[in-house]
Amino acid sequence: MPLCDFHIHSTYSDGELSIPELVDLYGLNGFGAIAITDHLCETDGLLGFTAKALDKTLTRDTFPFYIEEIRQQAERAWRLYNMVVIPGVEITKNSFRHEDSAHILGLGVDQYINPNLSIERVCKAIRELGGVTVAAHPVSTRKVEPQTYYLWNHRHQLYDMFDAWEIASGQHIFTEVAETQLPVLANSDLHKRRQMSSWKTVLKDATSVGAVLEQVKNQNLDFQFFNYQGVGNVIEISCNETHREMAQS
Repeated sequence: MPLCDFHIHSTYSDGELSIPELVDLYGLNGFGAIAITDHLCETDGLLGFTAKALDKTLTRDTFPFYIEEIRQQAERAWRLYNMVVIPGVEITKNSFRHEDSAHILGLGVDQYINPNLSIERVCKAIRELGGVTVAAHPVSTRKVEPQTYYLWNHRHQLYDMFDAWEIASGQHIFTEVAETQLPVLANSDLHKRRQMSSWKTVLKDATSVGAVLEQVKNQNLDFQFFNYQGVGNVIEISCNETHREMAQS
């Protein structure tokens, strides 16, 4: 039952590790599949403009180099670790108001998408490219940081737009998401090595990009908490048990 993490940032946006370093970090820890999902920031607003000026976002110019490096590292990851590496992106719509901010993961995306498109059009573009749409950290992350509440506050209108909603993007289960019938996914939202300790997704089959994405769409998955102390050391906790415990509380 391979561990997977589908929300990971590299030095192409605001992560501290390069893509090769990420491949080795996850590969040496026995993961079956990962997705590199660097920020692609909306440029219409001040925050997106600032991210571009600080070189903390992908751009139309850097995107082809990003995808090519993922492709090369995917070959190395499979050869050395039998680990699938999926190209992805985090369309980032930041605002000074938490209620107006939204982050959308596109898993399996290897072509540039205009981040200034509406949320509906972004999701449509991801799916047209054969990708999977994920609502990233749609509720409070339980940390002091900018929050992204737009998707959650409009979930009834946007329900059909997303293949999964993050039930965790770090060390905390989002009880609001867990208590719904929404399709879910657990990730780390890793920017730094220490953030490896987090909830992860577990799949039955991690032998190809297609197999991985299909299981996410079909919700043929479970979750475990991964406690990072160098290489290895996994604490297993069943997602189903977590749901039952929440329902009883």
